[in-house]
Amino acid sequence: MDLLVLTVLLPLLVGTLACFVLGKNNSVAGRRLTALAAGAVTLAALGCLLSMAPAVMAGQTLLSQYEWVPDLGLTIGFRLDGLALMFGLLITGIGSLIVLYGHFYLGPDDSAGKLYTLLMLFMAAMLGVVLSDNLLLLVVFWELTSISSFLLVGYWGHRADARAGARMALAITGGGGLAMLAGIVVLGQIAGTYELSAMLDQGERIRAHAHFPLALVLILLGCFTKSAQWPFHFWLPDAMAAPTPVSAYLHSATMVKAGVFMLARMYPVLGGSGLFETLVAGAGLITLAFAAYVAIFRHDLKGLLAYSTISHLGLITFLIGLASPLSAVAAVFHILNHATFKAALFMTAGIIDHETGTRDMRRLGGLMSVLPWTGTFGIIVAGAMAGVPLTNGFLSKEMFFLEAVEAHSTWAMGWWLPVVVTLAGACSVAYSVRFVHDVFFNGPAKDLPHAHPHEPPWPMRLPVVLLAVVSLVVGVMPAITLGPLVDVAARAVLNGPTPEYHLSIWHGFNLPLLMSGLAVLGGVLFYMALQRRGWLHGYQPQRLTGRGVFDALMSGLTGAARALVQGTETGSLQRYVAWTVLSALVVGAWPFMQTTLPLVAGDRELLPAPGVAVAVWLVLLASGAALVTGHHDRFKAVLLTGAIGMVTALAFLAFSAPDLALTQLSVELVATVLMLMGLALLPARTPHESSLPRKVRDGLLAGVTGLGVAFLCWMVLTRNHDSLSWFLLAQSIPGGGGTNVVNVTLVDFRGYDTFGEITVLGIAGIGVLAMLEGLKVRRPAQDADGRAWSFDQQPLMLRVAARLILPMALVMSLYIFWRGHNLPGGGFIAGLITAVALVVQYMAQGQARVEALLHGAQGRRFTKWIGSGLAIAGLTGVASFFFGRGFLTSAHGHPHVPVLGDVPLASAAVFDLGVYITVVGATLLTLSVLGQASKEPVVSTERSRA
Repeated sequence: MDLLVLTVLLPLLVGTLACFVLGKNNSVAGRRLTALAAGAVTLAALGCLLSMAPAVMAGQTLLSQYEWVPDLGLTIGFRLDGLALMFGLLITGIGSLIVLYGHFYLGPDDSAGKLYTLLMLFMAAMLGVVLSDNLLLLVVFWELTSISSFLLVGYWGHRADARAGARMALAITGGGGLAMLAGIVVLGQIAGTYELSAMLDQGERIRAHAHFPLALVLILLGCFTKSAQWPFHFWLPDAMAAPTPVSAYLHSATMVKAGVFMLARMYPVLGGSGLFETLVAGAGLITLAFAAYVAIFRHDLKGLLAYSTISHLGLITFLIGLASPLSAVAAVFHILNHATFKAALFMTAGIIDHETGTRDMRRLGGLMSVLPWTGTFGIIVAGAMAGVPLTNGFLSKEMFFLEAVEAHSTWAMGWWLPVVVTLAGACSVAYSVRFVHDVFFNGPAKDLPHAHPHEPPWPMRLPVVLLAVVSLVVGVMPAITLGPLVDVAARAVLNGPTPEYHLSIWHGFNLPLLMSGLAVLGGVLFYMALQRRGWLHGYQPQRLTGRGVFDALMSGLTGAARALVQGTETGSLQRYVAWTVLSALVVGAWPFMQTTLPLVAGDRELLPAPGVAVAVWLVLLASGAALVTGHHDRFKAVLLTGAIGMVTALAFLAFSAPDLALTQLSVELVATVLMLMGLALLPARTPHESSLPRKVRDGLLAGVTGLGVAFLCWMVLTRNHDSLSWFLLAQSIPGGGGTNVVNVTLVDFRGYDTFGEITVLGIAGIGVLAMLEGLKVRRPAQDADGRAWSFDQQPLMLRVAARLILPMALVMSLYIFWRGHNLPGGGFIAGLITAVALVVQYMAQGQARVEALLHGAQGRRFTKWIGSGLAIAGLTGVASFFFGRGFLTSAHGHPHVPVLGDVPLASAAVFDLGVYITVVGATLLTLSVLGQASKEPVVSTERSRA
């Protein structure tokens, strides 16, 4: 298998499955095995990336393409260049440290299986985002990051703040993802492709298009919401209710970096325009300064780190927005540095919370004496966050100051920009000093929930130690350690060579060094002033918060939705159907009202109507009229509906469609039995509730709609037109390997549609189980004729006949199934025939005995049938990827078998098997649930009458 695909599939399939299965055992041994499995999968994905790294570092771009629906631009394409490699190494490298840290962080009552399963899912989603070459595939993984992060933030579901934070994160990032999807669709239409490998060289042409501003704004909405840029920043601090391993992974190194990754990835296409520069650099600058100031006043450790993360993401966004190739280098460098020290800081905060029981800095203090190792390495990474010399943060901050001084954008020229970024840098120093001083010094601590904190086990400290060492080593030797990776990633961002630059700890005395010194000095003095005057703990810098605006907006939307529901939710099914039919009528009639062409019949030569057809039509009209007038009698209504279905089957036969006729007959039989079972739970007659005006309204609406549909059919059928059927007839044998065009179309040419249909069928069956499970209908002891009501006494003739029908039906099902690719039949019809035979068994032997034979305890076993059928059908489609073909592409041939000779075989038969199992499972599940509702003990006739 391709290593690029394997990198994503390892956590997506192997990791999630292994952690889910092993995590069911929450004992000490089970938790250890789960962590080992997660760590092994993460390291394996890291190994795949490292094995491909030499080629990427040499300047190659690795591509892997698998067709899905290429005509629609849907391909499963993966791309590994310098930028993707950098992010992939961050995701898997820091991910492996998070797995180790999380094992010691979780309490005995926390589910390790749940945490690691979701982490593996999220890791796969992030890897999919950074490795995708197809933008539509990237959006799929993008939304998967939102869903998996929602589950991770809400990991402690018993906490209201976790649930609220998860909902807010999903609402903001999910909504932004939808906007980005729309932008990518527009962008793909402009470029004529959704493949990055074909789009990145078309930047100039794309930016000149009239629809480019629309695509740009929509894509930026997705990027800004994901990376918490102002004014969408407020979801990130509220997501701090997640466990610290989640915060350290999602909110420092991975998820929140997805937005800046997308900006960097699309820079060759979107960058270079004044609108991009204004929006991106402007949003980044506001976010940088605003969040840096707010972070100083947060009392919660993770809250401070959350706002500092927002500020640093603003810094990166600002750099990407500048019209300078060197700013792209600085952005890439700071992405690496920030992920390193911020992950360590979050894990340090987690250790402090784990050992003291609180993250409130107003209660903490003096912990350096009891947590010397944690304090030492926490101070190092806090220094990196502040940009202290000899740390990696200092180097990228110097590059940031240099780009702010030499900004080439017209709107940013002037003295005010260096002043603003210097003040933001001072705030960064201030909150870093507060982190160190209020936690490790400024003692003693006050009212700690854990009175005697101590150092955690070394494996829990090890990730912090490693990341702190990396921060120092990179700070001292940047060119040797990260220089090559930064260069190859920056070349991918620029889609070309990088400008001349030098990663070193000393560039001489210059203005950026002065700005850095002023920021450090100003930050320290600012913190000291706030601390001395007592403003630090008492001052709240913002009243109109983003969360307040969001809550008000959600309350307004909820109130409007409630008012709309109260105004329209009348409980009248007739009114709902009337509005639906009226809407369809208006939509259908609107194009004809806009045209000036004469609405007359075509000149196609018509065929005479035979007498048999006229007789069948009269039966159809009579059945329909009887159904309308007598629908209050539910039993008669079901029989008349079946009669209409039979006429439809005859129409299919008349038009040479035996497959459809067989399907229609089978469906009518099964549906009639199921409807009768369902109606047995209801009164025999429906009440007369319609008034005369309502009847007139419904009659007019039905008549106009029916005449409209008939008129439309007449307009179409009296005109010559090209039919798709000739193409399908011509391609059935060479393309699908079968002579039955209907079956070949269903399982091959339009197999994706069929897969969707059986999925809906399975969902419907499970929906019946969800709605009716536990329902009990009390039945009388006698029927209307005085005969005893019993499910244990079945007619003897029916039982004898059923014994013969079942094996014959199974043989017929097998025959219909195997011949379906070349003659009328197939998995759907075979499944219905089997279902009919089993329905007869239900009626003949009783539900209890049939379910005992099928091992279907109260129908729940049949859900596994549905799942198995869908899995078989889905895996059949995926299997074609391994042969370099699109999803559900069928293979066929005629291998020679001794005695039998040439045997026609097609891989679509396996897909058809999944269809067969799903149909049988859904039918039996519905049948079982309806039958189960009638198992209430018999009550007396007097009680039933009462």
